[in-house]
Amino acid sequence: MSSQRIALGIAYRGSGYLGWQSQPGGRTVQDQLEQALSAFAARPISTMCAGRTDTGVHGLNQVVHLDSPVEREPFSWVRGTNRYLPPDIAVQWAQPVVPGFHARNSARSRRYRYLLLESALRPALEAGQVGWVFRPLEASAMQEAARALIGEHDFSSFRAAECQAASPVKTLYAIGITRRGAYWCFDFHGNAFLHHMIRNIMGCLVAIGSGRQPAGWMGEVLRARSRDAAAPTFMADGLYFVGPQYDAHHRIPAHTPAMDWFV
Repeated sequence: MSSQRIALGIAYRGSGYLGWQSQPGGRTVQDQLEQALSAFAARPISTMCAGRTDTGVHGLNQVVHLDSPVEREPFSWVRGTNRYLPPDIAVQWAQPVVPGFHARNSARSRRYRYLLLESALRPALEAGQVGWVFRPLEASAMQEAARALIGEHDFSSFRAAECQAASPVKTLYAIGITRRGAYWCFDFHGNAFLHHMIRNIMGCLVAIGSGRQPAGWMGEVLRARSRDAAAPTFMADGLYFVGPQYDAHHRIPAHTPAMDWFV
């Protein structure tokens, strides 16, 4: 029986899940999605994602692909699958792709965003959706520190011990740091990321922004190539996988409505 390869864009709030990747207990985003897809298609469906996310990390346009033995219109994949998903996970779009498309291997780069509340008081309405610091942060110090990370580097100092990547060498194209009221926005764009890499970078940026370390310390941490040289891993709450980017001929949507909500 022939199958059709379908790409889907998934948005989810990661607070209630043990990350993306399937686990025996079933409390992961992938488990919830595959159960819903299988219910909709009336036969088992497995998926491959563009980038695994950890416990508590959110997704705005997580791209997956699947090989389906049933034919459905794109809007049916969206509405039909969402019928079986919990409220904090939703398919955003669906489209057929060429058989050679691979959600992970075809991705040219990936983007993440970290939202951080600077306030004397902990978050309430946005609890679980933003990180939090109570000390004032200095933008210029963090921006100077971030520049040391741009380019191709060995990011071993920011790599979790359980990281399974074949190489610690990655390329960061840009780190943007902006502020709107009490909220800081850190945008990361790179070819790929190591396990906990962004959260470990965030721990260092917060240490520098709060004055506990000088801006030049970031370069020292990078050159050390040792996890012991960096700050502790920062909380997952404010981390969002914005999504992967592909060559234009794949026609993969790069925008979802939630991206407008959290700007």
